[in-house]
Order: sequence, then C-alpha cells, then structure tokens
Amino acid sequence: IGRGRNGVLYAGEVNWEAAGLGGANRKIEQALQPGDYVVVQVSKDPVGHKGARLTTQVSLAGRYLVYVPGASSTGISRKLPDTERQRLKEILREVVPSDAGVIIRTASEGVKEEDIRADVNRLQNRWAQIEAKAAEIKEKAAGAAVALYEEPDVLVKVIRDLFNEDFAELIVSGDHAWETITAYVNSVAPELVSKLTKYESDANGGPDVFAVHRIDEQLAKAMDRKVWLPSGGTLVIDRTEAMTVIDVNTGKFTGSGGNLEQTVTKNNLEAAEEIVRQLRLRDIGGIVVIDFIDMVLESNRDLVLRRLTEALARDRTRHQVSEVTSLGLVQLTRKRLGTGLVEAFSTTCPHCSGRGLMLHADPVDATSPNGRKSETRRGRRSKKSRGEEPLVTKVPAHAPGEHPMFKAMAAANGRPGDETGDDQSAADLEAATVAQDFDDAGARFETRVAPDAAEEDLDDDFEDVDEVDDDDLDDEEDLGDEDDLGDDDGDLDLDDDLDVEPDESDDAEDSRKPEVVSTASVVCERPRRRRAAARPAGPPIHAD
Repeated sequence: IGRGRNGVLYAGEVNWEAAGLGGANRKIEQALQPGDYVVVQVSKDPVGHKGARLTTQVSLAGRYLVYVPGASSTGISRKLPDTERQRLKEILREVVPSDAGVIIRTASEGVKEEDIRADVNRLQNRWAQIEAKAAEIKEKAAGAAVALYEEPDVLVKVIRDLFNEDFAELIVSGDHAWETITAYVNSVAPELVSKLTKYESDANGGPDVFAVHRIDEQLAKAMDRKVWLPSGGTLVIDRTEAMTVIDVNTGKFTGSGGNLEQTVTKNNLEAAEEIVRQLRLRDIGGIVVIDFIDMVLESNRDLVLRRLTEALARDRTRHQVSEVTSLGLVQLTRKRLGTGLVEAFSTTCPHCSGRGLMLHADPVDATSPNGRKSETRRGRRSKKSRGEEPLVTKVPAHAPGEHPMFKAMAAANGRPGDETGDDQSAADLEAATVAQDFDDAGARFETRVAPDAAEEDLDDDFEDVDEVDDDDLDDEEDLGDEDDLGDDDGDLDLDDDLDVEPDESDDAEDSRKPEVVSTASVVCERPRRRRAAARPAGPPIHAD
C-alpha cells in the first residue's frame, strides 16, 4: 500500500454481504482472488514490525456522526442521556439514506437537525466521489495500490474531534495552519470562529508559541519514564513489545500521621487518575498492566479499581478493564489509534538496538567506570578521617622468647629452658610478674565492656578475694587440678596442653596472658579477675 510493508486484511474485516456470501460456510478464497481490486480502509497504523490493518467496512468520520456506507443500522453513543438519544433517533429517521448507516457521536448532543443533516449530506457526497474514483482505477487496471481518499491533516482532525464551545480560546501559530483551521471552522461551525486567535511572534525572532505557554516543558515531561504524583509518589512507565507496564511507587510520600494502609490507598488513588491522564497524553494503546501498591483491605482495592474505571469513563478511546489478577495486577486494554507520543519523537538507538543495554563478550563486574567499586558517602568520610591520623608501628617490649609469661609457663610445667631459672624463688618471682601483667590486662578488658557489667564483675571479684585463704592457695591438690579450677564458677574449661606461639604485637600478648591460669604457680590473689580477662566482650557469666 505504499508504506514499505504489506497491509493485513483479516477475514473478520471482509464485507461478506457485498461478496454475496452471507451464509455460514464462508471462506476467504470465495470472496477474494489474487489480482482483485478491493476498496479497503486503514483501520490501524503500522506499529513495529506489524503492517497496517485493513478493513473493507469503510467508515467516514464527520463532526457529529460517522457515516458507514452499505450499513443498515444506526447507533447512538451510550454516554448521551436517554431523552437526547430519543431525539436523535427521530432526526436520523429523516436524514439518513436507506443505503447507509450512521453512528452518532457525543458531540451531537444538543445539535440542531439542520446541522446533522448537513453533516450527513457532506459525508454522502464524499463517499460518492470515492466510488467514482475507485471505478476509474479498476477500468485502467493500474496494478498498484492507489490512495482514493485520505483523512485531513492533524489540524483539521483535532478541530473536528475536540474543538467545541467549551473552549475559551484556540491559539494558532503559522500562516498555513491559520488558513486551514479558519476555513474548516467557517464551513462546519461558524459560531466558533470568534474563539480563534492567531499568534504573532516578535519581528526580532522572539520565542514561539510553545515556549511562551510552556508546551515544550510539558512535552518533555510526557516523554519521561518517571511521572511524579502530587503527593510525592511516582509512576514508572515502560513499553515492551507485548504490553505497556506501569509501576506505582510511594516515592517521597510518607503520609500525614495515618497508618500505612491509608498512605498506600491515597497514593494508589492519585496514581489511578494520573495513569488515565498519561494514557491519553502519551496515546498509549494495546495491553496495559498496572502494578499498584499492595493493599490489605478488600474495600480499599475496590475503591482504587472504581476510581480507575471512573477516570477511564472520560476517555473517548474504546477501552476495557479486566479483573485483577492473583498477583494484584490490574489489566486493561485501550484501542491503539496510531503512533504513540514517545514513538513519534524517538528513533531506535543504533548502539543497543533499543534494548537499553550494551552487551560485552565477557562478564562485566558491577564497578565504577575506573574499575574500582564505588564507595558510600559514609565510607569516604571515615576513610578521610583515618587518613589524617598518623601511622604508629607497634614494637613488642620483649623478644618472643624472653617474655615473663613464657618463662612462667616453662617453670610451672617443669620443662627445662634456657630462659627459666634453676630455683623455685626465681619462678615465684616471675609468677608474681605475670600476675601483675594479668591484672593490667584485666583492667584494660574492663574498659571495653558495658559499665553495669564491669561493676558486677568487680563486685564478684572482690567477694571472691575475701573468701580466698592462704592455705587454699598452698594446697597442691586443689591447685594442681585444672578441671576443678575451671569448674568452680562454671567458667570455661582449660586444656591441659597449651600451644602458645609468640607474637610480636601487644594485642596478641594481652589475649594470650589469661591462658596461663591453668598452671598452679600463676594463681594469685585474684583468680577470677584473670579469668574474666579471657572472656569475650559481653555481659558477665554467672554459674547457676
């Protein structure tokens, strides 16, 4: 048909009555043969890889009605009141010819009989011209498809379908547009000529009419993927090959002191009205799936669905709302009349072919472009503060083999060593030194626990110190039994063999000092204080 790809004529769109096949057994091969000339009308523009949809049931749209040649019935819009419908039926009996049918539009409400008759006569004459031209083409047998009639340009179409007495003003820019619109309005609705205004820009090249009335700004918002709601919520509109998906989010909307259900319901109600507005503004057709925010109450879900249906009732395009799915998704269909707004102002990306992704041969790590993982703001602040602190290298105070703790362990276990003394007095002296180190480690540990837990541990330690007797400390059986020492207060059981490896850091020395509690010669005046230093940070552990 001259548009780069073939049109598609469905079997249901064939005029079987004109082909003489009004029975039940109808086949497309009986009505049409290759090489036949058929008068068809484009009912749907080509979209994507789909060709234009054709029909043999031709209809011509006028200002107040739609003229259908060869039909035998008339229809009146259900949006009109009953009294008006009855009045229009009586008018149609007088003005409509017997070999055609009409469909009354909502714009005919309150229109006089003379205006409706003039609209019917104009459309009837136009169809006669189309038939005469079609007969001439068939006689010539040109072979190629020929355009018999085209709808007027978008200027006339907008004026015909939308412009009425409810408008306060219609601003027109450009000489050609002004001449076309004024001529059409004078012919169909002379009473509306006073509402037309021509926009005159400055001689010095001032802003155009779209910039003055902020139409460009609204147009950019209409093509954006995200739409902001008045309360702070958002809509995310994505178009796929099969359908258009709309996701509803609360965004910045947190409610005004109510519960979560009220906040979500209010956000969904705003979204329902804005979705219908976006469908009309973007001219979205086909299947539309809406993902509202989940609501608990069934009454709130019905309220949102009813609000969506009421808003769609103001849409002139044919639509149908389906039931809510088991996942809470709302499905609806809207007749696709032409190319959408985004498609009209966009082309397919040559790099990603419209997918929005750049594919690579190898897996790509989710890092920043410079190859390093992105840091959060808090991480950057902490890194900056740490960078200002000077670096301090910890040097152990003793050589790995000369620390008093290892000397005490060797003396207690009776194992010979180069660093251990030969008599018991030297071992006792070293044990006293280790005990002092343990007290220091315990004091450092107490600064890391909660204040209440530290006070309770100190009280328990002081009470245990009062109960410790010198005779008990000299008792070889009690001191030599490591299991009894670990089970007195339900504390940790200590192993018989301690494998201690020297470490050069002070932290490692402090963490290993309490392990010497298992030896008899290390027990001093505060046994529990030393065991408390070996516990992990947390509340004190008491035996039942």
